[in-house]
Amino acid sequence: MSDTTKLPALIGALDRASEWFGRSLAWLIIIMMLIQFAIVLLRYAFSVNSIFMQELVMYMHASVFMLAAAYTFRHDGHVRVDIFYRGMSPRRQALINVVGIVTLLMPVMVFIIASSMGYVANSWRILESSPDHGGIPAVFALKTLIPLFALLMIVQGVIEVVRNGYVLAGRIAPAEDDDHHEERL
Repeated sequence: MSDTTKLPALIGALDRASEWFGRSLAWLIIIMMLIQFAIVLLRYAFSVNSIFMQELVMYMHASVFMLAAAYTFRHDGHVRVDIFYRGMSPRRQALINVVGIVTLLMPVMVFIIASSMGYVANSWRILESSPDHGGIPAVFALKTLIPLFALLMIVQGVIEVVRNGYVLAGRIAPAEDDDHHEERL
């Protein structure tokens, strides 16, 4: 288990915030399931349809998917083809992580932010709302998740570069288990 107390104060604080934020998002899944259950119950038991509730489930699903990506990255939960990686030493893994983050993750996330800003700004400019009567009048907020996702991934990427840099420098021990960033909260 990596010791975040040995990381620089700002990085440690961001890491703890990422953990808290990711765990908090998990509650949206429960709320989303309850609303979906209510949608089905209302539709089939009472023949009542609510576009607002249907869109609300979609908004929550998008929020969980987009905003929890950094939390998933923090816990190394993304798909990885690790045929070679898993057999490498922890220091070699840390080096691969740093190179991957700097050369792949960061440029892609900057591109996502740059390419989505006009799209999101136009949506905010017209305060885009649902095309369906009774839908959520905040499509602009939904579209804002795109650059926010990329920003959270960049922040988590910086945290991981610092963490892996500390592993490379021998300042912290490498992770020993799959849930390697788990802390006692």
